[in-house]
Amino acid sequence: MICGRTILLLKLKLLDFKSAYNCNHMQPIRTFADANHALSRFRHVAAPGRYTLDRIIKFMDYLGDPQNNLKVVHVAGTSGKSSTCYYIAALFLRAGCKVGLTVSPHVDEINERLQIDLRPLEESLYCEHLGNFLSKVYKSGIQLSYFEVLVAFAYFQFAQQKVKYAVVEVGLGGLLDGTNVVARPDKVCVITDIGLDHIEVLGTTLTHIARQKAGIIHPGNHVFMLQQPAEVMEPVATINSEQRAILHIETAHVASPSLPLFQQRNLSLAEAVVNYTLRRDGHSSLDISDREQASKVYIPARMEMIAYHDKTIILDGSHNDQKVGALVRSIQARFEGVPAILLVSFGTNKGNSLQPALEQLRCLGDHIVITTFSTLQDEKRTAIEPAVVAGICRRLGFKTMKTIADPVQALHETLVSSEQLAVITGSYYLLNHIRPQLRDYIRRPYPTCDKVDQR
Repeated sequence: MICGRTILLLKLKLLDFKSAYNCNHMQPIRTFADANHALSRFRHVAAPGRYTLDRIIKFMDYLGDPQNNLKVVHVAGTSGKSSTCYYIAALFLRAGCKVGLTVSPHVDEINERLQIDLRPLEESLYCEHLGNFLSKVYKSGIQLSYFEVLVAFAYFQFAQQKVKYAVVEVGLGGLLDGTNVVARPDKVCVITDIGLDHIEVLGTTLTHIARQKAGIIHPGNHVFMLQQPAEVMEPVATINSEQRAILHIETAHVASPSLPLFQQRNLSLAEAVVNYTLRRDGHSSLDISDREQASKVYIPARMEMIAYHDKTIILDGSHNDQKVGALVRSIQARFEGVPAILLVSFGTNKGNSLQPALEQLRCLGDHIVITTFSTLQDEKRTAIEPAVVAGICRRLGFKTMKTIADPVQALHETLVSSEQLAVITGSYYLLNHIRPQLRDYIRRPYPTCDKVDQR
């Protein structure tokens, strides 16, 4: 039986939600700042450990299930999800197809989560569409999380824009991720490299995590992945069989000599996915020139290199030891013997992978700057205390360590160092603080995400 106190609390929450609608209705969304303020109202809805598809399934039904009007490529995994998504979108664009892309988290601005033909919607248009969409959210009376709002918004806009293909990156896991609402047998699933990450939500073994990632597989889907350890392949194969899906195990190859090592796997996988999908839908496959052009797509904060005076700055959101290892190997291959200064900060949920990540970064240099971050994107995220990181660095033999809480000051310290190579890594949320400041330093805009010419 529901007690009177519970009923009262539910009524108060509903009143708060209706009040939020009225407030939003009175304050039009015209800028990204307005958009971020309006979306901040949704951050309290879902907390870690309370993931469920109930809310978003109900809301998508309210919208008329626009996601089921789309040909979706759904990408899950631990490492390489975003890069693989960008490569898939770029290859579709090379084939002359209109393509939608949604990724998370965003690095610079929120419109990165809604791209058409690799171009984030321009600010005024994004804000206009978001304002109209939030009116639908409030009128539905369904209390969505921040992530669910943005996922639903992307699906809705992709349907409105009539994209040929929608490339959708999973936010967390797969089975209970808000993107996992597409009920079409022709959905194409992609599972990138899986490692131990988000263990507090997904499980403490590769097998547990692989089961969660494979939760995106629905009946009849075609599933693409590269060969991975048995602890990953076996649960994926089991779920694939249960769903009567078709599993394609692809072979990685040197897809483009200009790419970092870890991106070769991602582009290889993307090429297999797109060629299958194009052939299925009656289009011709891509050729080598298409792959080479797609390899040049701009991917923010994925071994992104920026020149600043006599220094090369590498930005990469490698937030666990698996990703850091791939980054370190790629840097060593490209900058053999060049010592780097490191600027790092890791999220509080990365405690288990912190020491192995720092052990690998130690191979790049012995000068490290440790900073912090705080963000309110999908939910409140904070950094591991610099003193904790410094303690591990001291044991690992770093010769020069500085802890600077302000990421802007930490960036300045990094830029004035004598090393010609600077590596800024850890959390994507750190880069969310750093990249705008770097733009001011170099006094030019970053590239947009559309450096792929169509055939």
